Amino acid sequence: MDEQARKTALRMIPYGLYVLTAGTKETGIASATINWVTQTSFVPPLLALGIKTDSAVYAAARESRDLVLNILGKGQGGLAFAFFKPAEYADGKLGGQDIRWAANGAPILTGVPAAVELKVRHVVELGDHHTFVAEVTNAHMNHEIAGRPDEAVLHMKDLGEKVFYGG
Repeated sequence: MDEQARKTALRMIPYGLYVLTAGTKETGIASATINWVTQTSFVPPLLALGIKTDSAVYAAARESRDLVLNILGKGQGGLAFAFFKPAEYADGKLGGQDIRWAANGAPILTGVPAAVELKVRHVVELGDHHTFVAEVTNAHMNHEIAGRPDEAVLHMKDLGEKVFYGG
């Protein structure tokens, strides 16, 4: 296979950016910026998420099976970069960001446009990222979205010409 063609072709798949949170105050919280997310079913509403196997959020997701997918909005590139590295929970904030607690116990970032609570239903253990199939159990809108919802989302391309993940 032509490696450059593979990279280029796979980078043509558009990705939104999200902060995945798992764990609770009692068990410890993990978080990470992720981008390999897609809806896979209407009934029940299911998402597939690619999570790096050597990450803290992977371990927390495997253990708790309760997650929150925080959906980043346009202009929140700084927030995406902030969660590329481990974030600390201190003084009631995660990585310096205000949070509230989802019904499943995981933190919701209050500054993002929307978030969904997830329950892990299955994990496909292939590759350096495992695919978590998770059911949407609750949804939160932190502020009103004007226009098309898919245009309100921060995309990988919004981070600049040289920022890629994938390929």
